Amino acid sequence: MSAVTPDTGGPGSITTGADAVRTPPTRRLATGLVFAGLSAAAFSLSGVFASGLLDTGWSPGAMVLARVVLAAVVVLPLGIVSLRGDWGPVRRNLGLIAIYGAVSVAGCQFAYFSAVQYMAIGPALLIEYTAPAAVVLWFWLRHGQRPTRATVMGTLLAAIGLVLVLNLVSGDPGATAVDPAGVAWALVAMLGVSTYFVINANVDTGLPPLALAAGGLTTASLALGLLGATGIMPLTYSTASPVYAGTEVPWWLPILGLGIVTAGFAYVAGIAAGRLLGPRLSSFVGLFEVVAAIGFAWLLLGELPQPIQLVGGVLILAGVVAVQAGEKRSEAAPARETPACEN
Repeated sequence: MSAVTPDTGGPGSITTGADAVRTPPTRRLATGLVFAGLSAAAFSLSGVFASGLLDTGWSPGAMVLARVVLAAVVVLPLGIVSLRGDWGPVRRNLGLIAIYGAVSVAGCQFAYFSAVQYMAIGPALLIEYTAPAAVVLWFWLRHGQRPTRATVMGTLLAAIGLVLVLNLVSGDPGATAVDPAGVAWALVAMLGVSTYFVINANVDTGLPPLALAAGGLTTASLALGLLGATGIMPLTYSTASPVYAGTEVPWWLPILGLGIVTAGFAYVAGIAAGRLLGPRLSSFVGLFEVVAAIGFAWLLLGELPQPIQLVGGVLILAGVVAVQAGEKRSEAAPARETPACEN
């Protein structure tokens, strides 16, 4: 069985073998958890940055387009360098890169922002973050990897924790009202998130994480640009100064944060985490994005988390621990070898 050795050069230099993600050593597990946590934290800032821009007149489509294009500009040169002149993996995986960019990046973000036009953010997030359960179900149905009892228990704990974190049990019907169109868009976003985790964990492509991120972000930029040019995705912006923690900042500062931190860095770190942890565990660790989002909203927007939300965060942590225990038992049991993801 091949080994996965994190190199000191960062996420773009991680080397992987076809079956390495099946039995990660302790050091690789710790490194993967760090990357997954950093990715979730970076993604979680997008809502905070977006909130200030929305208040000044930016449309969701314009923010997503600016975010993805800026990230592509930053990551593309790094992705080219990471290939070290070998374009073979890119040619062999053009279809996978196109799917990653169109579905996991552009499609997911467009679907989520479309969902929140019809329903509250809480229920939309809850539907989108059923992705870990969808990943477990995919590997059960597609690859015969039956989840262990610990994995099922972890799924239930994380789901309950997510409901509490999103504060969907407040009894306010207006806060949880749903619309069929909103549910449909949120389900599309969930499929995009699930695809993101599965593709990230594919160690058989030969694509460095930086190259996959660069290709996906470039493809997503083209797809979102087409949606904007045709008028399907409204594009409006403003140069007014947004306010964070009571302080006005230049409009371009949160745009840089959206592009460099919440997209460029977040996608690269997320891909690195997927290569090290596999799709199931990395998808559950990704639930911390919701917890981190509440924390950053508290610090930058003054939105104080409630005790029930803190309890939810603890349950999500317990769910992740249970899923990791289930992964170890699954690896110890005899089973046919299957790749993390098939092209």
